Amino acid sequence: MPEQPRVRTADGVVEGRWRQGHAVFRGIPYAQPPVGALRFAAPAPVRPWEELRQAAEFGPVAPQSGPTRAEPSEDTGWLTLNVCTPDPGSAGLPVLVWIICGGYMAGDPGDPMYDPTALTGAGLVVVSVNCRMGAEGFALLDGAPANRGLLDQVAALEWVRQNIARFGGDPELVTVAGQSGGAGSVAALLTMAPARALFRRAITHSVPGLHCMPALAKQVTATLADRLGTAPTAAALAGIAPQRLADELTALCVDLPQYRERWGRLTHLGIAVCPVIDGEVLTETPWTALANGRAAGVDLLIGHTRDEFRLFSVMMGRRGTFTAQDADTALDMFAPAPGGPDAYRAAHPHAGPEELLETVYSDATFRMPSLLLAEANAAAGGNSFLFELHLSSPTIGGACHSLDVPLAFGTMDSPTGKQLLGDEPTPEAVEVSRELQQGWVRFVATGNPGWAAYDPDRQLTRVLATEPRTVPYPEEASRRIWQGVPPAPFDLT
Repeated sequence: MPEQPRVRTADGVVEGRWRQGHAVFRGIPYAQPPVGALRFAAPAPVRPWEELRQAAEFGPVAPQSGPTRAEPSEDTGWLTLNVCTPDPGSAGLPVLVWIICGGYMAGDPGDPMYDPTALTGAGLVVVSVNCRMGAEGFALLDGAPANRGLLDQVAALEWVRQNIARFGGDPELVTVAGQSGGAGSVAALLTMAPARALFRRAITHSVPGLHCMPALAKQVTATLADRLGTAPTAAALAGIAPQRLADELTALCVDLPQYRERWGRLTHLGIAVCPVIDGEVLTETPWTALANGRAAGVDLLIGHTRDEFRLFSVMMGRRGTFTAQDADTALDMFAPAPGGPDAYRAAHPHAGPEELLETVYSDATFRMPSLLLAEANAAAGGNSFLFELHLSSPTIGGACHSLDVPLAFGTMDSPTGKQLLGDEPTPEAVEVSRELQQGWVRFVATGNPGWAAYDPDRQLTRVLATEPRTVPYPEEASRRIWQGVPPAPFDLT
């Protein structure tokens, strides 16, 4: 039996485990537990250790909110990361850092859907990151820095910069990646000066157009605190148990329609907290920062699914029930003004209410934020490689949100993979998985996934389907409607 792998990090020695021929290290702290005096503070440096530290188990996830979340833990050592490497004795391997932050409220690196084995087998060092989410990470509190979840991610990237060579990785060849809220986090990191020197490339799947202005974010926090019988300050909320705070945020998300008159668009999405344009951590949205030259472009692999909203209509039990009034409300709330609702109806003259609603929700939440980020990154001097997933889920229907994740990781046999792709993936799903995974590996290693970059003239996009092809952007009608209209932060109405 070979000895278990050991690595001396800057903070102390960790012992991982051999797994399927790879060295796996789990639960390595990159910052101190954010409890006590550090509750709601910026991440603090780890205290070094002298004894051998076991790194065999995933660290506890931060308290989570929302309908789908990991089991809560009493352990408060949330700020940890995991490293899977082909060989800690290697040197110069490309590095993928995966950020999990679904809806900015939930996510667990221990989910088998994120198993990095296939990617590590292709020669990548894969790091997955635990960060603060929900109210712990994104509620705007008096007496605390904003966007603490993003600050955690920067701290994790600083750890990677300092330590990844000890695991065989190249600190100059780091790609930061995420899907949904994780993709939105990556988009924010593109514009944050402390983060930009810490990675070379970026991958974003289904970037959400979710940001709040401070006035709205403060009202959300005040409402959350009032429901808990306390004040909306870091000092007062520090007296609320973390899981109780997370559970109350879940309840507030369910009750969002009650606040529609003042909170507007935010109340239609089931998410009460998200990154805040606070003027310090985030001074503006990624789209305007890149488009106006206040952030430099990077090599960016970016994509979305064709039928993003289908997952949510099924999860809500609303599939097949949307009315003309529902479609009118969605168009009035999310189509770009002025003229957006009429433009959608003109572009889809034969669409029923449900198709119109799904189209505008898919566009406003993920498709157009992704497309516009690709365009803004190209305008800022970067190379953007765009894809749209067309493979349909046999269980949910359509190319729904999140379907791309088990395809990219090659984890179609995971519980979530089976929920999305069935017990036995089709040959078409296997082929699309191979194409997307190879695209990831090529991009992380070389900056090119294997298809042409997007440019404003040809708008070339890789369509991931039974027969993959590179064509002009498939959602041309939506692109025209949203041209020059970046996602606006949510604000009080």
